[in-house]
Amino acid sequence: MKKLSSASEFEREIQGDQTAVVKFYADWCPDCKRLDQHFGQIISEYPTFNFYDVNVEELVDVAEGQDVRGIPSLLVFRNGQKVAHLHSANLKTPQQAREFLNTL
Repeated sequence: MKKLSSASEFEREIQGDQTAVVKFYADWCPDCKRLDQHFGQIISEYPTFNFYDVNVEELVDVAEGQDVRGIPSLLVFRNGQKVAHLHSANLKTPQQAREFLNTL
């Protein structure tokens, strides 16, 4: 999973026609850390997707601009357009992440 470090990098990476899955997180977030334990396996199950990390404390404007109100959250983009958003309330387990990704 590639960490995005700037707003311009975020914009560039979500522009492709390949599905971009962006996980918004914070270092202090216990739910994020629990999910991270399984995310490597999840990524391997979806080889046609590009996965990215955004730290909400480092890229506040990006998180706010994408309506990220809780973490962890998964946002999905195609051709620069957000096509799906799994809010933190529904992203507590690896199974919830898989169920969400299976709908894409």
